[in-house]
Amino acid sequence: MMKDIRIAAVVCRCPVGQVKQNLEQIRCWALLARDKGATLVCFPELNLTGYSNHRKIAGHAISVHGPEIELMVRLAAELSVALLIGFAEKNAAGTVYASHMVITPEGRTGVYRKLHLAPPETDQFRPGSALPVFHWSGIRFGIQLCYDAHFPELSTRMAETDADIIFMPHASPRGQAADKHQSWMRHLPARAFDNGLFVVACNQTGDNGNGLVFPGNAVVFSPSGEIMETRLTGEPGMIVVDLTAERIQHVRSHRMRYFFPNRRPGLYDRMPVLSNLDE
Repeated sequence: MMKDIRIAAVVCRCPVGQVKQNLEQIRCWALLARDKGATLVCFPELNLTGYSNHRKIAGHAISVHGPEIELMVRLAAELSVALLIGFAEKNAAGTVYASHMVITPEGRTGVYRKLHLAPPETDQFRPGSALPVFHWSGIRFGIQLCYDAHFPELSTRMAETDADIIFMPHASPRGQAADKHQSWMRHLPARAFDNGLFVVACNQTGDNGNGLVFPGNAVVFSPSGEIMETRLTGEPGMIVVDLTAERIQHVRSHRMRYFFPNRRPGLYDRMPVLSNLDE
């Protein structure tokens, strides 16, 4: 059973290529979250390097073994918080991924590489090929990045590995915060409701200095698909929410509210599709 956890989801401006500035911003938000009692802080997609779907992003990409990550490992230990940080990652072969790293206070790290690239991203990034689910402090959680959230099978697969929470950092531009929230309401509540788990989403905000402006919204959904907290001001800030075992058990212990165990995996692969009309 998952343990209770207080999480923070940050909405912030993430200028492209301003890694030093973005590092300092991470420190400030993490400190504020710690002071509010949060033990895990989720930042938007590519918040460390900034988000770009242009060729120049490769020049700002960093290594998972680079000094920037070492700084974040020390910060997590100093503040006793887990950090979920996004960046354009370049490996030794020069391949660039849209990545999100988990850094725990104990110095453990893990990486999720975006599996579903949006069409404008395919020329600059390579899709990932692994689906990690992270275990820390009595919780199991997955990460999906922005466009990933449009594919229900991904959330289902994470639920199959007993995920309690899916964090969904975004770099989703254009429009106002309320409009982006309404767009998210078409699919994010379903990811929580269908799988009986928490969904936490946060977005970049403001002008990133590279031709994109982000609306700055965030939301947390309960395992019943209900909104627990939102931030729709369009300004930098964060939401701090308690995700409790009681709330997830309220759904999962009720045979008519928890649909996930009653799926029939493989049924549709075996079942022939027949026309019910005479030719």
